[in-house]
Amino acid sequence: MDENNRTDKQLLTKGLKQMAICLVLMLFGPYLLNVSLYNDKKDFYIPLLILSILLCVAAVAMLFIGLNTIGNSIFKKKK
Repeated sequence: MDENNRTDKQLLTKGLKQMAICLVLMLFGPYLLNVSLYNDKKDFYIPLLILSILLCVAAVAMLFIGLNTIGNSIFKKKK
């Protein structure tokens, strides 16, 4: 196998770390959204709702960033 056709392992590791962060955000975002929507009479309803929506948006953003990084590591697209 030619040296030019190999996967960049450092970039792949970075992409997998980003996907792990995405997984954590995908778990906590909807959970906090569910908690905030069931406790709408509490004082922290609005801040918790805003935080949970931001976490859900961040999870989607990290998904695209992680997949892009993994794709760049496989196909050798350097910045």
